Amino acid sequence: MAGMRPATLPDPATIPLPRRPLDPSDQVRRWYENELGWPVVPAAPGSPPLLRVGPCFDVLDVPAEAGLAALRHLTALSPVAVQGDRMRLLLAAGSAEEVPGVLDWLEWGALPLDLTALGEGDLMEAPLPPGQRPLSAVRRPVDQAPRGAVRQWRAGLPGPRGARPLPLDRRASVQGAAVWLRPPEPGGEVEASLPTLSALGGVGGAPDLVRVLDTVATRCHRLWLRRACAQSSACP
Repeated sequence: MAGMRPATLPDPATIPLPRRPLDPSDQVRRWYENELGWPVVPAAPGSPPLLRVGPCFDVLDVPAEAGLAALRHLTALSPVAVQGDRMRLLLAAGSAEEVPGVLDWLEWGALPLDLTALGEGDLMEAPLPPGQRPLSAVRRPVDQAPRGAVRQWRAGLPGPRGARPLPLDRRASVQGAAVWLRPPEPGGEVEASLPTLSALGGVGGAPDLVRVLDTVATRCHRLWLRRACAQSSACP
């Protein structure tokens, strides 16, 4: 119509670009960094990030059956994760270096034990935060060991492998993702709930690392005897 000005199109330079959806691995990383203050190593797109072991905690990787037996020595706030048929008990920072000496003192040092201690310089796959669905892009066999340097305290022991998933989160287990059995409490004093040698004799409220290791070693030895008996009975 006469007297009407033609509509002007907006300058393309002023139109904001559409936001890209946040990668699920970024959500996991932000949860650990922002809620817990734990150092995280970024992973490839679609893969779970990795937690740096050592600055805030160490890890004891054991068969799930052995880890379940040790839960009675922990507190309700002690973080515990599972992946496949392996359980990861978080220990006080620096405890991994004490594990060989404690096992020797408990007279378990000369026996084959299927346990691994992770300490400074090692990496642990970041378990899914509570309530978060497994990363759809993660497609790994359940028996894949965690990346990073792993210290095996006994030569020739099998690594942290799992073949049978725990019935905690079937989707996560089938995909091989680590999940929390007892997640860390954001904003809480996680370190105070980690097993440590300083708790020996009942000092303080932290779990006693000696009791945890003795229980885990006992159950690991029973598992080894069970497998050995099964193999011997199967032989002609």
